[in-house]
Amino acid sequence: MTGKPRGERHIGLLNGFAAYGMWGLVPLFWPLLKPAGAMEILAHRMVWSLVFVAAALLVLRRWAWAGELLRQPRKLALITVAAAVITVNWGLYIWSVNSGHVVEASLGYFINPLVTIAMGVLLLKERLRSAQWAAVGTGGVAVVVLTVGYGQPPWISLCLAFSFATYGLVKKKVGLGGIESLAAETAIQFLPALGFLVWLSTRGDSTFAAEGAGHAALLASAGIVTALPLVCFGAAAIRVPLSTIGLLQYLTPVFQFLLGVLYFHEEMPPERWAGFALVWLALTLLTWDALRTARRASRTLTNEISVPSTTRATGTVSAARNAESVACGPDPVDARP
Repeated sequence: MTGKPRGERHIGLLNGFAAYGMWGLVPLFWPLLKPAGAMEILAHRMVWSLVFVAAALLVLRRWAWAGELLRQPRKLALITVAAAVITVNWGLYIWSVNSGHVVEASLGYFINPLVTIAMGVLLLKERLRSAQWAAVGTGGVAVVVLTVGYGQPPWISLCLAFSFATYGLVKKKVGLGGIESLAAETAIQFLPALGFLVWLSTRGDSTFAAEGAGHAALLASAGIVTALPLVCFGAAAIRVPLSTIGLLQYLTPVFQFLLGVLYFHEEMPPERWAGFALVWLALTLLTWDALRTARRASRTLTNEISVPSTTRATGTVSAARNAESVACGPDPVDARP
């Protein structure tokens, strides 16, 4: 990645800031869609996202993957699971924002890397370094502190974190590009979503036509709000190191948290501050450990370049990439809030 021209890296950084900035500011958008309920907003998001990404793929002439996907039942099944999990994630996020739980929703994306690591240990039998164990343990203590502060477990945060971590795990196994994957997932979501919108209309509960052209346009723009950050993310991912992308992804929950506290004026009693502080400490430990590991792997790679062993060099490159990818939890995926 260091061979990229400086101008390319700057473009990549700008696109990265744009992608994670838009994902971080999206809590400002969902309240604009009221009086539509969370389920109606979710259904419109699914329908119009497919329209937008299908148009993008048509312009880019990137349809070859669709035929290949249809011939692979296992991948189709995984895409269906991903579509179901992200439906839960999207729906809960929209509801939480429009119900005054922006801070709790932001917590879900703060703890998502910790949940992903925990799932790697439990499901994939991965081994953790001592700093990673400390980070996960600190995150667990944070959840306990927040449970005391809320009077109950932070269910919104936990559901968002676990659903998104599950989504990331499934996406790793599918191996499709961002736009292609979103197209496949929204294609699966499309008919149920469209059927729900038709059902709402027959009951007279749809707001799409009842609230004027401006409201209808805002509902339709949910597709653009979903897909546009993904386009910027794709432009960033090919221009800047994965470790940089991993650090940039913290912008999203930071912006959401600041919006919840400063714009939506949600309460932050001392015990909630304490819980968030522990989460931030855990993420600091995790990031420090991953970046340290990545630097060690890079130094090892530099030392082994002089050794005429392709296999050894390839293994070291893989180790460096893996270390980078853990910098802030999972590889950043394409369907943020």
